Amino acid sequence: MMVKRCFAAGVCWTLLMGCVFAAHAVTFEVTDGNSTCIKAELSASFSISYNTANGTSVVWFALPSSAAVGSSSSCGGGDVPPELVVSFGAGHALALVFTSDRWLYRVANISLQYNLSDTTTFPRSSSSRIVSVMTNASEISARLNSTYRCLSSMSVSLSTEVNVTFSDVRMEAYMNGANLSTNESVCSADQTVTTAAPTLSPRTTVAPSPIPLPAPERGNYTITDGNGTACLLALMGLQLNITHHSKSLNKTVSKVMNLQPNRTTASGSCGVPRATLMLSEDLTNLTFTFTLNLTTQKFFLSAVNVSAFWPDMTDWFVEGNGSLNFLQCSVGRSYMCSAEQMLAVVPTFSINTFRLQLQPFNVTANRFAAAEECRVDQENMLIPIIVGAALAGLVLIVLIAYLIGRKRTHAGYQTI
Repeated sequence: MMVKRCFAAGVCWTLLMGCVFAAHAVTFEVTDGNSTCIKAELSASFSISYNTANGTSVVWFALPSSAAVGSSSSCGGGDVPPELVVSFGAGHALALVFTSDRWLYRVANISLQYNLSDTTTFPRSSSSRIVSVMTNASEISARLNSTYRCLSSMSVSLSTEVNVTFSDVRMEAYMNGANLSTNESVCSADQTVTTAAPTLSPRTTVAPSPIPLPAPERGNYTITDGNGTACLLALMGLQLNITHHSKSLNKTVSKVMNLQPNRTTASGSCGVPRATLMLSEDLTNLTFTFTLNLTTQKFFLSAVNVSAFWPDMTDWFVEGNGSLNFLQCSVGRSYMCSAEQMLAVVPTFSINTFRLQLQPFNVTANRFAAAEECRVDQENMLIPIIVGAALAGLVLIVLIAYLIGRKRTHAGYQTI
């Protein structure tokens, strides 16, 4: 580990202890018996300001490769959350506490304990006490059963004197197995961001209108019952429209995102009178609830819930509506709508569906039943029929007029 120190006079010097100053990823694993609940591969570096007899010093150091899982680490249980405690050096410890809901897990708080009596790390410190600092301002979150991945550097301020910078992070909590999931929730810093080319002259230009997104790919989602038999089928392209506060622009903006089937996982449940379909892509989670009206024997989309944390959002976007009546269809049939539909969930969130076919009840032989077409498709089919009938009528009228005119022309001549 290399420790770099800067003193109040602004003079910096470097102390090498066995290797160059660089944060290398270290692997940590928290287990409960033979089960792994937390696994983390991460690099971390610290910046700490402390008092000396001559003023103030700042020390920079990296998490050493000798760091180990502390004895106070826990998989949690009951009201106790899972916690990863990393112990290193002479009495220093970094702790991550996790929480979860039905879709996501997140780092609820990050804390650091450092020992000022460690003269190697904090030379000429005027104190020998142990300091603890903590923050709950963490942006580390991922969908359940996926690995949080963030190769980019991410700095977190624990106090005015302490900062920690994470990088090369691959981490998962609430694990189902001993290995990190192959499904990844990628942090916004790692996602590709297209930036505008720099302006070459000071002249004023008009910004081009945003290019509309192409129609989304059609995803094929199947939910099975306990016997492995399909009980809910959905074939559709989905486009999400969210109005949120932009961190970079400091104003409310509307953003559209296509759900990508190859990056989306489906889960849910089947039952009567309700069935659910939950779709998760990175930090976007969408839940559809379908209800069967036993009196009318029709099903419909009764509720939609969404949680999302997209790049440039200031906070998680969480909305839902449990009083909907969309996509109504007779039970025993599938609902079909090839045309684009807009489902207005709440004023700040809507869904556009493309080439949709779904059946949440009475699925047999893993196939869609005969389809009931939406009104838009019926109207789209009716228009060509009306136009065709009008053209046929027009042709008939012209033909009759021609025959009448020809008959009158022949009647005006006499035989010689």
